[in-house]
Amino acid sequence: MNKVVHGGDAILQRLWDAIAAQRMGMLGLTKSGLHAQPMLAFVERRRKRLWFIARTDTEMVQSIGDGGSCAFVFQDGDLMASIGGALSLVDDRRRMARCWNAAVAACLPEGRHDPKLTMLRMDCVEAEVWISGVGLTKFAWEVAWGAAPLKLLEMTGRAQATLH
Repeated sequence: MNKVVHGGDAILQRLWDAIAAQRMGMLGLTKSGLHAQPMLAFVERRRKRLWFIARTDTEMVQSIGDGGSCAFVFQDGDLMASIGGALSLVDDRRRMARCWNAAVAACLPEGRHDPKLTMLRMDCVEAEVWISGVGLTKFAWEVAWGAAPLKLLEMTGRAQATLH
């Protein structure tokens, strides 16, 4: 059985580092009935926030209203996480310019001056992070070849944290 570490500063540091480096995760409004969508996240560590660039004409953005409960699900190698918080629309073109990069441009070909773009701010409230004993690629390979014993499914580290 894996030990739950409340707070887990080292694990949370690893989570923020991984999101900042890899960026891609799944964002969903928890009460909207919509499926989570792949989004590029930009970390604001000091305030425990994630930022996303989105189009205003999407169902997700239109469902946010004055704010919505959300979850960002992230996986990087052997680290998996679910972060809960509140999502809101923020018209911040300067932040958008700072976040704009080739990956965003590939997803939003109209460019950063598209009037249908906005920023989504996720105020992170809680997180649960799991770290497996093996990388998921190795695990998937072993499962595919029938060589993975059930003990590989156990997580070696887990942390729960209140972020605000």
